[in-house]
Amino acid sequence: MKAAFVGLGVMGFPMAGHLAKAGHEVSVFNRSPAKAQAWVKAHGGRAGATVADAVAGAEIVCLCVGNDDDVRQVLGEALPAMAQGGVVVDHTTASAKLAREAAEQARAVGRWFVDAPVSGGQAGAEAGQLAVMAGGDEGAVERVRPVIAAYAKAIQRIGGPGAGQLAKMVNQICIAGAVQGVAEGLHFAKHAGLDTELVLAAISKGAAQSWQMDNRWKTMAEGKYDFGFAVDWMRKDLGLTLDEARRNGSSLPLTALVDQFYAEIQQMGGNRWDTSSLLARLE
Repeated sequence: MKAAFVGLGVMGFPMAGHLAKAGHEVSVFNRSPAKAQAWVKAHGGRAGATVADAVAGAEIVCLCVGNDDDVRQVLGEALPAMAQGGVVVDHTTASAKLAREAAEQARAVGRWFVDAPVSGGQAGAEAGQLAVMAGGDEGAVERVRPVIAAYAKAIQRIGGPGAGQLAKMVNQICIAGAVQGVAEGLHFAKHAGLDTELVLAAISKGAAQSWQMDNRWKTMAEGKYDFGFAVDWMRKDLGLTLDEARRNGSSLPLTALVDQFYAEIQQMGGNRWDTSSLLARLE
C-alpha cells in the first residue's frame, strides 16, 4: 500500500522501517527534518516537507506522536491530503475522548480513524513484535491489519472508537503495579542479605513471574535505568488513565500511588530514566 508515517521517535522510526521492509511505499514526516532524512537514508522512501506533503495520496497514515494536541494538529493537515477512503492509524497513547472525536472528524470527510496504541516498548518496536490494541470500525481495522502486522505480533480490536486507548490504560495500570512489586521485592531481597540472582532463579519459575521481572530484575539490581520507556511518558499515560477513572467512577488507589512515586523520581532528576527506576526511589 501507499503509506505514510508521522512521528519518528524511538518507536516510530523502527515501526516505519518495518513497513518499508515489508514492501510498502512509505513516506515519512518528523518535526525535526534531520530524523526524517536519517530514516530515508536507512530505509529509502521519501521525507515530506510537511505533514500534508508526506501523506499526499496515502491509503494508510500511521501516527506516533506525543499527545492529544499533537494528534489534532497532524489530523488537521493529514485528513484533507490523504487518499479518499484512507485510514489513519494512531499509535499515540492519547485520550479516549480524542479518539472518538477524531473518528467523527475523519468520517465527516470520507476517511477512517483507528486508535491503535501499542505495548512492547522500544525493544518491541525494533523487533517488530508489538502488541496493538485497536479501537474503531471493524472494516477499517481489518483493512489495516495486514499492513501494521509488519511491526506487530498481535493486533486485537477491542471495540469502537476509543476502545484501544482505554485498553492501553488497562495495560499501564497493570504495568505500574507490576514494576512497583518487582522494585519492592528486589529492595527487600537486598536488605535481607539474599543473593538476588538466586532469588530471581527461584521465583521467576513460579507465580511471581512477569515480563517486568524477567527483563528488568537484573538491570534494576545494577542500577541501570536506560531501557526505553521514560518516566515522563509513563506519567503522561497515568495522568490520562486517572482522568478517565474519575470520569467512569473506577477506583485506582495503587495506580495513583505509583504515579506519585514517579513524580518523586522526576524530582530526583530521573525524568528520562525508564519505568523500572521505581527501585531508585526506594534506595
